[in-house]
Amino acid sequence: MRYLKPLICLLVLTNVTFSCKNNNDDNKTPVTRNIFKDIIKEDYELHTSSQSANAVLVLFGGFPESALDIKREFKILKKAKDHNIAVLYMNYNRKIWLEEQELTQLIEQLHSIFKLHNLPNNKVYIGGFSSGGNMALLVSNALTNKEAHIIPKGVFIVDSPIDLVALYNTAQKNIDRHVSDAAVQESTWLLKTLNSTFGHPNDSLSRYEKYAVFTSKTDNYNNIKNLKNTKIRLYTEPDTLWWKNTMMAKYNELNAYYIKKLYKSLQNHHFKDVSYIATQNKGYRSNGNRHPHSWAIVDTQNLIDWMLNE
Repeated sequence: MRYLKPLICLLVLTNVTFSCKNNNDDNKTPVTRNIFKDIIKEDYELHTSSQSANAVLVLFGGFPESALDIKREFKILKKAKDHNIAVLYMNYNRKIWLEEQELTQLIEQLHSIFKLHNLPNNKVYIGGFSSGGNMALLVSNALTNKEAHIIPKGVFIVDSPIDLVALYNTAQKNIDRHVSDAAVQESTWLLKTLNSTFGHPNDSLSRYEKYAVFTSKTDNYNNIKNLKNTKIRLYTEPDTLWWKNTMMAKYNELNAYYIKKLYKSLQNHHFKDVSYIATQNKGYRSNGNRHPHSWAIVDTQNLIDWMLNE
């Protein structure tokens, strides 16, 4: 995996003007400027300011996405700066689930970043797109305990493959349909990876349950049970016609189908604040291509309002 070369750039933006000097008082103290810093490291990018942030937003990209990719596809940074929200883009990807050691290391990395840059740890929101949403939920669940220094107030996912058993079955169907060579190649890799790690779901369901965000077959949500009192948003765009025409996929093969099942399960288990947000015709990539599996389905201003509304 290629990483950005370590570099720290300090960009000074003044969104607070100097106070006007009174003609009779040339020594009047000016209003303190808010200095924004763009900090670029190998493992992350942080955009913060000289003032204490109103909130910290931690973002995980999809399977191949770097911090630069997230910034390109998810247009939230300008609005975040307008509301003095620090944004931490993680260069942590190519994961669909987390082994225990990986989860521990990721938590230690977040603690280190927060401490190094003096980020407030009591108003943190974590989100992710596609497999990055799995990371967001799993790490938020692990952080939400009495010993953690960072306890997320909210977490959100964007069209994430939360059910590993469902992912296995859909990959098998994609191979059988052979809609495209690319789809077959990706699905073949998925089956090989899942089989070598967990085995076939029919023979080792408990191993899938151990690592998946949610296993709908058994209504297992154990890996996010700590989030019962955490604000949760589940974004998806269930454009069944697009998926049918593009991938010959049925509704019960989409991420949206299992995300809705998770939503109903969490409601039934009395999670305090869970929202299922199904959008229409919002999914477009930054190049203009229509794709319901996109960061763009998230209304950025509405997300910020949700973060700042205690």
